Amino acid sequence: MWVYAICYLAAFLADRAGWHWPAGLCLMAAAVWLYLTEYGRTGNLVHLRGLFSLFWVGGQGIACLKLSRLQVPWSGLTWACFFLAFAGFFLTFEVLERREGGREGMDAGPRGRRLWAGGGGIFHGNGSGAKPLGGMRGDGLFGSLMAVTAVSLAAFCFEAWYLGYIPFLVRGVPHAYSYFHVTGVHYFTVSCVLVPGLGVLFFLTDRGRSGRGKRLAAAAAMAVSLLIPLLCVSRFQLILAVLLAVFVYIQWMGNFPLLLGAGIGVLMVAAYVVLTIARSHDVAYLNGIFEMKYEEMPIFITQPYMYIANNYENFNYLVEHLERFAFGMRSLFPLWALTGLKFVMPSLADYPILVNKEELTTVTLFYDAYYDFGVAGVLALSCGLGAVSFFLVKGLRRMRNPVGFLFYAQLAVYLMLSFFTTWFSNPTTWFYLAVTAAVYGYCAFRGSGR
Repeated sequence: MWVYAICYLAAFLADRAGWHWPAGLCLMAAAVWLYLTEYGRTGNLVHLRGLFSLFWVGGQGIACLKLSRLQVPWSGLTWACFFLAFAGFFLTFEVLERREGGREGMDAGPRGRRLWAGGGGIFHGNGSGAKPLGGMRGDGLFGSLMAVTAVSLAAFCFEAWYLGYIPFLVRGVPHAYSYFHVTGVHYFTVSCVLVPGLGVLFFLTDRGRSGRGKRLAAAAAMAVSLLIPLLCVSRFQLILAVLLAVFVYIQWMGNFPLLLGAGIGVLMVAAYVVLTIARSHDVAYLNGIFEMKYEEMPIFITQPYMYIANNYENFNYLVEHLERFAFGMRSLFPLWALTGLKFVMPSLADYPILVNKEELTTVTLFYDAYYDFGVAGVLALSCGLGAVSFFLVKGLRRMRNPVGFLFYAQLAVYLMLSFFTTWFSNPTTWFYLAVTAAVYGYCAFRGSGR
């Protein structure tokens, strides 16, 4: 933590002096050091504190480069909030870990340190993953992944019929996906993102015991679950589905084949480009929105840069323009949405989003926390997430229900993409967690009968 504090102070002073590249590189170096320290300590490639350190701090470093004309010097209060967002998480995790006896029981298992090995290469984490537990069964997983796939596919077909179009087949409408929503139904459509993770768990626990037909059906369900985001032209849902599956595999196995990771990366880049074209987002359109200082910047650099950097700018915009706090109303939006109260009392959700440009609406994990309670809200959320992360990391090695790995993977993705959206004031996040909890309960029930 002291290394982070020193680097943060140096970045703050450099930014104040107008030295944006040194400020950004300083924070990015701190992020990499924090992640590698966590990895070296635990041998876990997807350790929750390590992921949050790398992507939250690293994302801030990227934003500090100030490559767009939309970016402005941050206020001192914004810098304080970003610091507390990390410090609260890190220190809460640290205090709980020391109180529970330090690393004992959390870092158990061999620690493979090699990042490359022969035969195609392997990223090594804790080597044995959860396998030393032994006896973990996948009762109910096949039925669960087939059921979630069937419901998601039926919901997608209903939306396509009711709305009269499929976003992937529409041309010249940049926001076709934004309108592809039937209230209440779309939650079920996007639940397909959970299927690849469930499919990975099924194959890991099945170990070839099921017949060929069952395995083919599971593979087909996974393929359908990836096809739905493609037809919806949702890059985000596709990335989420793949990340959940990858994180489940890594946490279970403790490693990940390098060639497989490279192959997935190539396919994801190709799919991202196709979906960008399908959404009618050409280079001129994107460059006009992002307002890069260097107009010749390649779009494959510009787009991911702005999808990271401008979220921090939107937080700073909120800090500088918010006139009154919402006192919990923003964070409770999932309650208003999932119960339908927002339609009965629209004033419950009548809190406009404050962003620096209308088209760029992505925000950080802590946006609504500040909107509700200011600095206190940011610190409370960061401490809460640090505590939840600690208990999930601690409990995973004692997990007897494989669906617990999907819970872990979800939180890992949310922390990894902490620069992207509020997550926990998004009703879809809670719907995912509710579906996962239902599957967890069903698998526990099926397993208890053995």
